[in-house]
Amino acid sequence: MKIAYSGIEGAFANIAARRIFPRDELVSFGDFHAAYEAVENGACDYAVLPIENSYAGEVGQVTDLMFQGELYVNAVYTLNVVQNLLGVKGASLDSIKKVISHPQALEQSADFIREHGYKTEEVLNTARAAKQVAELGDPSIAAVASQETAALYGLEVIAAEINGKSDNSTRFAVLSKKEGSLSEEEKSTFILMFAVKNEAGALVKVLNKLGEFGYNMSVIHSRPLKGLAWSYYFYIEAEGEYGSPAFRQMISEMEYRCSKLKVLGRF
Repeated sequence: MKIAYSGIEGAFANIAARRIFPRDELVSFGDFHAAYEAVENGACDYAVLPIENSYAGEVGQVTDLMFQGELYVNAVYTLNVVQNLLGVKGASLDSIKKVISHPQALEQSADFIREHGYKTEEVLNTARAAKQVAELGDPSIAAVASQETAALYGLEVIAAEINGKSDNSTRFAVLSKKEGSLSEEEKSTFILMFAVKNEAGALVKVLNKLGEFGYNMSVIHSRPLKGLAWSYYFYIEAEGEYGSPAFRQMISEMEYRCSKLKVLGRF
């Protein structure tokens, strides 16, 4: 199978994709949209994309793609993320003036960067930052990335584990054109995304349906609707029996209050 991800070899998405699909072909794309679209048009079988970081929060671009697109979530994989400061041979904490990386990696390491007074510059992903530092060969420029990336691009770890939280982790969604689960075990967590109608109490009435039918909501996010100022859609994860008659009845009653509702799958 062909597995799409955003970034280059050594990026956290690449590491996650390799752990989920150890024997399949990984295909690199320049951004989240291109990786998602590769599965929609059949060029790849699955896409592995980040949906949330425990420190920096949701990845809004991917949430938007899931709401607007046609793919289903087949699994969610949690990768422990350890950020490191990488530089060329001879670089030191004192020689470094600027740090480059993905915006979330910079945010996760913000306390360390601020403490040392480094300037920052955003790039598409952590592995690309490491590759750029290696190509520049400038001891005043460093990257925030994984130790695996340091080995790939011949960089040295100037400072290890610089992310602000020891429990820093990223959840990756595995997306495909068909609904299902990658695990043979019965999965009880499912994902819904919806926008409610412009009616009094519509959101509360939709969320109350989960409790009425015996489901437990574990996650909720809101995102702005494109083209509709101050209007939002919602992403939720809930636990309970999936696909049962009660589940279908709950979805039917939710749809009555929604302008759009999607069942994205289970994990």
